[in-house]
Amino acid sequence: MAVVDIFNQQRQIVGEITLDPDVFEIEARPEILHLVVRSHLAAKRSGTVGVKTRSTIRGGGRKPWRQKGTGRARAGSNRSPIWRSGAVTHGPMARDYSFKVNKKVQKLAMRMALSSRLADKDLTVVEEFQLDQIKTKQVSEFIQRFDLKNVLIVVSEVDTNLALSSRNIPGVSVQTADGVNVYEMLRHHHVMVSSAAVESFQMRLK
Repeated sequence: MAVVDIFNQQRQIVGEITLDPDVFEIEARPEILHLVVRSHLAAKRSGTVGVKTRSTIRGGGRKPWRQKGTGRARAGSNRSPIWRSGAVTHGPMARDYSFKVNKKVQKLAMRMALSSRLADKDLTVVEEFQLDQIKTKQVSEFIQRFDLKNVLIVVSEVDTNLALSSRNIPGVSVQTADGVNVYEMLRHHHVMVSSAAVESFQMRLK
């Protein structure tokens, strides 16, 4: 059972917190993490490419000319693929790239991501994030005190001041404990979690 220090915004140790081993000390399995990350990225794909077929393109209801007697080839529609402005044959179609991953597997992957962060000493617990106003400089100085660049800040609930103050800082993202995903947890170099967010993780992921 791991016991880690809790820091304040001045990088001073103000206490300790005991981390649940069922959430923060399990063995990471790369195949589980890879599956959940791939599912997340696949769901983000728009899949909006597509062409019109003969059934969706405008026109084509009237036969261009009579079947016989004109000397021209037979034609039943002016939207045939061989005509100008006609339909496209075997073209790309819109599709949904997402695939389902069971909730139990998603929770397991999140526990693995948290455990790997703790094992690699890339997880810091902060007492709380207090911003009286929207001030990017305050967040920037706070990140610099911990000597971090690419960092994910996880809070227990939405903090508008923190979110707006950090959105223009390169490499810094703010997420809530119930909204963060495994991809965000792994793609950042360091994760800073508020003590309230730790309690939220331990209640939700057990």
